Amino acid sequence: MPWIAYIVHFIAAAFLTNGIPHFVNGVSGRPFRIPFAQGAKLGSPTANVVWGWAKFLITFLLFAMLVTGILLARIFEGDV
Repeated sequence: MPWIAYIVHFIAAAFLTNGIPHFVNGVSGRPFRIPFAQGAKLGSPTANVVWGWAKFLITFLLFAMLVTGILLARIFEGDV
C-alpha cells in the first residue's frame, strides 16, 4: 500500500473516532460539546447528531477516495 494510504486511513479514523461520541450523545438526547455551540459550548442533541453524521460522511468520503485511488492506480499501472 502506498504511504499516502496510511495518512488517509489515520485521518479518516480520527474523524470516525471523534464522530461516535457526538452521534451517541445526540441520539441519547444529551447535550455534548461541539465547536460551533453558543454560550456554555454544549450543543443540542440535534446538533450533535448532525455533527456526528457529518464526521461519518467525511470518513466515508476519505475511505472511498482512497479505495478509488488505489483501484485506479492498479488499473493504469501497466499503461505507463
